[in-house]
Order: sequence, then C-alpha cells, then structure tokens
Amino acid sequence: MPAPRQYPPELRDRAVELVLSSGRPIAHIADELGINRETLRCWVRQAQADRGQRADLLSTDEREELKRLRRENIELHRTNEILKLASAFFAQELDPTRRRS
Repeated sequence: MPAPRQYPPELRDRAVELVLSSGRPIAHIADELGINRETLRCWVRQAQADRGQRADLLSTDEREELKRLRRENIELHRTNEILKLASAFFAQELDPTRRRS
C-alpha cells in the first residue's frame, strides 16, 4: 500500500511549473509555498525527466514499467521453481526401476 500523499497534486504541479517558468531558486519557491526544499527539488527533477529534459533519470512511465517487469519476473521465478519441483516429483513417481513397497 503506497504512503499517503502529503501534498495535493495541484500544489505539486503549480510548484513545479513555477520553478521551471520563473527561473527563481527552488529554495525561495519552496519557502514561499511551505514545501520542503528537497521535496520540491525531487519533483522538479522528475518533471524534467518526464519531459525528456533529463536523460540521467527514468521517466514516470519507465519507472512504472520497471516495477511491473520486476513483479512479473519474481512471479515467473516462483512458477519456474514450482514446475521444477513438480517435474522431479512426477519423474520419480513414473520411474519404472523404482521399487514400490
């Protein structure tokens, strides 16, 4: 379950646009809006990544896809282990040289 959001999305969008359009320092805008400076800096960096302005960061869509692929990979590994165990079990049951009591 994700953590509850402390700031409304409208405030986040407005703050990011203000930083990007005004050219003023993030610290000044954060103080004016009552937002933690580091929080606003992370929002701005993520917005820049989403707009393709930062190649060093993943966009929001890429992050979501990465999470989905990691979950899918874990599930496939679990399924593969179950199939390996089931295969070994049935191979042992069907072995004609195995003595039955």
